[in-house]
Formats: sequence, structure tokens, C-alpha cells
Amino acid sequence: MTEPESYSWDDLVNDDVSEWDGVRNFQARAYLRDEISEGDRVLIYHSGSKAKSIVGTAVVVRGGYPDSTAWDPDSDHPVPKSTPQNPVWFMVDIRADARLAQGVTLEEIKAVPALADMFLITRPRLSVQPVDVEAWELITQMGPGSERTALVVHT
Repeated sequence: MTEPESYSWDDLVNDDVSEWDGVRNFQARAYLRDEISEGDRVLIYHSGSKAKSIVGTAVVVRGGYPDSTAWDPDSDHPVPKSTPQNPVWFMVDIRADARLAQGVTLEEIKAVPALADMFLITRPRLSVQPVDVEAWELITQMGPGSERTALVVHT
């Protein structure tokens, strides 16, 4: 999940590759550190906008590694107890893959009974969450006109 006011789909496209840093939730950290690998596909979900929606797909180009912004006092989200020798937080690098021609809104996802158990609905504030194959396929079919069929991690 990303808040488009802070970092949008267009920012990711312009940056080519970006660190997915600043995650400060222990369950999300475990996904970043232990579950996400290079080559995994992700759905980019804009969570802070009025039209909460999945807007595109990306690919992980570097699996979990220590989040250096945690020990940088000038970063937007420092955590003094995290150090290079004993990192607490982790991040991954992602590259934009395909923009969905039409975003898939949270309301549209909630209207599909087969998606009722998705973390996006049951744990909406968790910024990194698994998506099973069935949900992945349903969601990408809901975004017609995407460049490729491709809110979050699909492993």
C-alpha cells in the first residue's frame, strides 16, 4: 500500500526502481524480511486517496534487506533502536510493471464474495499482505485493459 500523496504510481514509474521503505509494523516486516523474494509480483494499492484502489503491478527486484532509513536520523521515519549491526526493520526494492487502465477500487473488491477474506478487507491498515492466486486472478480480471494481467504480494 502506498499513499499517493506521499509516493504514487507515477513516482514509481519515474524512479524506475524504488525502495519500499518505512514499513513499521511487525507482521508486515516479517513478510518483507522472510517471505518476499526477487521476482515476486505485487499489486500497487493507493490507500490514502478518496478512491482507494489498485492502480498497477510491480515486480520485486531485490528481496528483503535492512531498512537503512530506520537508523538515519534525517529520514522521515527513524527508529533509534535499529542499527546497521542490529536492524529492526526491512525493505524491498520494486520496479513498476504495468499500470491498470482502470483502477480496481476497494468498493469493487468488497462487492466480490470470493474476496471477503482478503487482508485488504480484514486487515486494511497492514501495508504488506499476501494475496492468494484466486484473489490475484479475480482482481486482475476486474481491471480491464491492463497492459498485462498481473495488494500486494503474490508468491
